[in-house]
Amino acid sequence: MTSTLPVFPPAFSGQLHELFRWRRDVRHFRRDPVPESVLAGLLATACLAPSVGLSEPWRFVRVDDPDRRAAVRADFSQCNADALSSRAGSEARRYASLKLAGLDDAPHHIAVLSHPDPEQGRGLGRATMPQTTTWSTVMAIHTFWLAATAAGVGVGWVSIINPGHIRTILDVDPALELVAYLCVGYPAGQAPTPELERRGWERRAPERREWVRR
Repeated sequence: MTSTLPVFPPAFSGQLHELFRWRRDVRHFRRDPVPESVLAGLLATACLAPSVGLSEPWRFVRVDDPDRRAAVRADFSQCNADALSSRAGSEARRYASLKLAGLDDAPHHIAVLSHPDPEQGRGLGRATMPQTTTWSTVMAIHTFWLAATAAGVGVGWVSIINPGHIRTILDVDPALELVAYLCVGYPAGQAPTPELERRGWERRAPERREWVRR
């Protein structure tokens, strides 16, 4: 069975570039929930992502229980305080001024875990690079993120957490590794530049846009 390869008009390339430009890490959310049909569509699109050996190692976990969400927020607060204590002077003050998670306002929390050695895929492509299962899960996260942006939904990746503690809070299979904890909801505001860039924490490096040649 063959399928006709779709033809993407030039205008689509420009729209795709804008989608990439507006895919930002969101930390400021409205509290109204995203419709279940939209969330289901985002998950379905995420599963179109490539995976090594067609292993689909990702597991998207909706965290709806208030007690679990409160425990995750407490873990973030502790980890963030530890991160702040490792800095000093003006950098500590700048760090303290940053909003680094939208855990309080985001209506949806989604943990994304990955199976490091799933039966699905039968090990194809993983003998010399077993970490490709994690990378496959990251591809699914990025696909989810792009689909969310196209639907007007914001996503924020919370990484200032203790992965082992979060797995315990969520009571998931201990064989799974936590790859991302996502805040999801409609953004309270949008901009095409990263918030850390707007706040003066860091800037993009022009040299990253150059090929490294060997």
